[in-house]
Amino acid sequence: MERVNTNLRLENLLMMQKNELLRSKARQLEQENKALLAELKRKQQQQQGQGASSGGGRGGGGHSTATAATNNPKAAAGNSGKQPK
Repeated sequence: MERVNTNLRLENLLMMQKNELLRSKARQLEQENKALLAELKRKQQQQQGQGASSGGGRGGGGHSTATAATNNPKAAAGNSGKQPK
């Protein structure tokens, strides 16, 4: 009986450790998501501003794609900091 209890405690400890790792990953992803959302909103506002000032012409349409990677080092790096699944 004591052996079963010890095994259950060990299993519980491992689950708690894994849970903490998952919570940490969730916090990291939430921060990244917020940053990306803020960047997307900023770029949309810039595009709307360019569209209004240019009168609907070219408005830098090709330029915004080229600068997206240079303005966002994370996007340019891709998944370099992430482990494969």
